Amino acid sequence: MEFGICHLNCIALRKEPSDQSEMVSQLLFGETFEVLLAEGDWIQVHLDYDFYEGWVSSKQIKELDGEVYHRISKKSPCFSDEMVTFITNQDDQFQLITLGAVLPEYKKGSFYLDEFHYDFDGEVINGKMPKSNLVRTAYKFLNAPFLWGGRTPFGVDCSGFTQMVYKINGYQLFRDAHQQASQGEVLSFIEECEPGDLAFFDNEEGEIIHAGIILDNNYIIHCHGKVRIDRIDSSGIYNVDTNRHTHKLRVMKQLF
Repeated sequence: MEFGICHLNCIALRKEPSDQSEMVSQLLFGETFEVLLAEGDWIQVHLDYDFYEGWVSSKQIKELDGEVYHRISKKSPCFSDEMVTFITNQDDQFQLITLGAVLPEYKKGSFYLDEFHYDFDGEVINGKMPKSNLVRTAYKFLNAPFLWGGRTPFGVDCSGFTQMVYKINGYQLFRDAHQQASQGEVLSFIEECEPGDLAFFDNEEGEIIHAGIILDNNYIIHCHGKVRIDRIDSSGIYNVDTNRHTHKLRVMKQLF
């Protein structure tokens, strides 16, 4: 196998080839990858969107031939803009998909995943959206529980949240917070920020460990226990429930 695609709602991307290994990220429906290595029932993959690498179970992915893979990869992706919805295949079987699922070769309410035809009756996002749409998407994740490695409204981590908000709106962010912090232009003051800009936070060793999306009026939406809204100031994130700072501000970035 050289190329593949995720044909389930989401599957675990693991650090090592084992069900007991740490989940470092997730593949969502319609996301494609190249195969690096095979080991038993596991394959090591290189994801096309963010170049992340990890191990997935071969039972949970679908192989693509080179021609189909390259055809899908060259097209501007369409994403589901529905929190949770169903797609149906040619056998009238239902399948769950969540916000940000990729709809390969989507056209007028239907799409194909290799030889399989699916119908989709929902809102679709395609291409680069206005910056204001980032906040709209971010609010859709509000109260999603924290899940290490997660990228869906059923469970998401801080950088999975920021990545998915940007991805759905047509902009590429790397997977981890420290990688995302290398992108974009530095903003010196909170007053320079616009809704949709990114803020990053570090630990005592100076390592960037957290990310969030800036809102109007010195608020920030981020994932800490759950996706929540707190205050942000020059020191960092001020938790509105505990009345204390929880994250130390390192840098603010504007991608566009």
